[in-house]
Amino acid sequence: MSYHVLIVDDDPAICKLLSKVMISNEMDPLVVNSGAAALDLIARQSSTLDMILMDITLGDMEGFDVIQTIRRNGVTTPVIIISGRNEDYDFMYGLSLGADDYVTKPFRPQILGAKVKALIRRSKSFSQENNQQISCGPFLCDTTTMRFYKNNVELNLSEKERSLLLLFVRHPQQVFTKDMIYEQIWGNLIAVDDNAIMVYINRLRSKIEDNARTPQHIITIRGVGYRFVP
Repeated sequence: MSYHVLIVDDDPAICKLLSKVMISNEMDPLVVNSGAAALDLIARQSSTLDMILMDITLGDMEGFDVIQTIRRNGVTTPVIIISGRNEDYDFMYGLSLGADDYVTKPFRPQILGAKVKALIRRSKSFSQENNQQISCGPFLCDTTTMRFYKNNVELNLSEKERSLLLLFVRHPQQVFTKDMIYEQIWGNLIAVDDNAIMVYINRLRSKIEDNARTPQHIITIRGVGYRFVP
């Protein structure tokens, strides 16, 4: 099976390099050079895309704006930001909008190819779960469609947020260290620091808690990690 990867970058040389990396990893690249073109293609073909590689600095808008728009529209296709900007703010902001990883230029082609494959595999593994519904307190997960509900209202979650919530609803009351979450959600090929995990926890809290400042479901165990309370 060949995966379809959308490349969004206004630099022809980078587009050519990314395309070669994807082809060498037996993936089909699609290339657009602007944010508007990306939004149009994603709106029409999101169900056929397995990965989006997104530059931040585009000619007509920032890649951040594209990510924010598609996540608000319910598109859960994994996104890796690939940018020459290496400030911590850009990294944390991109993750907070729903990106799944952040890679700085120049990048190592072999490592990038491995990251893309690993993230796609984790995304596709959702559809291979046993067909069932998992009920956990006010939360319901339909593992056939990977749709989540709280009090019968569907939650609009990104790929990583769904991964986190699925992990939690399958193991209520279990304490997860950050290393355990790292291993379960990102695997060994993708380096993620503690701050990135905290960003995703906070984003998930903002969507499932009545008040994210005083969480009742995702509880911080100081010095250890997190526990999920239905």
